[in-house]
Amino acid sequence: MRKKIFVLVSGRVQNVGYRAFVLRYARALGVSGTVRNLPSGQVEVVAEGDEQTLNQLLTLLQQSPPAARVTDVSVQWGDATGVENGFRIAW
Repeated sequence: MRKKIFVLVSGRVQNVGYRAFVLRYARALGVSGTVRNLPSGQVEVVAEGDEQTLNQLLTLLQQSPPAARVTDVSVQWGDATGVENGFRIAW
């Protein structure tokens, strides 16, 4: 069953390659959605896929490229809408 997650990642996650890190792994896992920087300094990830794959993505989101430091990952689950196609960096 396809699900959707809304994730806020906190810590040192902007200007350190974190969005590119998320993009690479999300595409490798085959999930659809977006990743973007927020004015608050957090990174927002919205992704759709099967529950097992989204859990794998959540595990990866807690990791980071060398220059980043993740301090918190907050997630809300919902039902997939099928609107997302592919995974991209949103501006």
